[in-house]
Amino acid sequence: MGLDLGQAAAKHLAWTRVTVRRRLSDTEITRVERTFGFEFADDHRAFLATVLPVGDSWPDWPDGDPAALRESLDWPVSGVRFDVEHNGYWHESWGERPESRRTAVAVAAPYLRAVPQMVPVFGHRYLPAGRGTYGHPVLSMYQTDIIHYGHDLAEYIHREFGGPAVKRTGDPQADVPFWRDFV
Repeated sequence: MGLDLGQAAAKHLAWTRVTVRRRLSDTEITRVERTFGFEFADDHRAFLATVLPVGDSWPDWPDGDPAALRESLDWPVSGVRFDVEHNGYWHESWGERPESRRTAVAVAAPYLRAVPQMVPVFGHRYLPAGRGTYGHPVLSMYQTDIIHYGHDLAEYIHREFGGPAVKRTGDPQADVPFWRDFV
């Protein structure tokens, strides 16, 4: 099923004006995963194994600046950390919020290190990492302002870039621990 969703997303991209270079080989995908310490979800992996979109907001997994890719991978957690420090955000599972902003950031840090990894699809649109998983909604993530931006990868491609409509029923359901609490 993850393969089907990834290939469907790639087919939808063909109807858009997005520039594509080539696909990533299994070896290249594995190298990215080892370099950055995560595994793509099955649909995200199948998408990249079918087509590699390029441009300013697409992650350049094979040739991009490793520091920029790391920053993009860290973006969701960095955004939550920013809101803890500057906007009073506090997750209920962390206990009582300390009064000091500095202490709050320090207390939140180990919790934030343990949250599931999110992987950039395009700009600040993300899918969760996780081999053996697929069909997650694409989330638009900006600090703790996190919304569904597509029922799944194929519907997201249609919504963001056009092409043939993808019909999905019901509301998307984020099911990744911690991140699902925001949507």
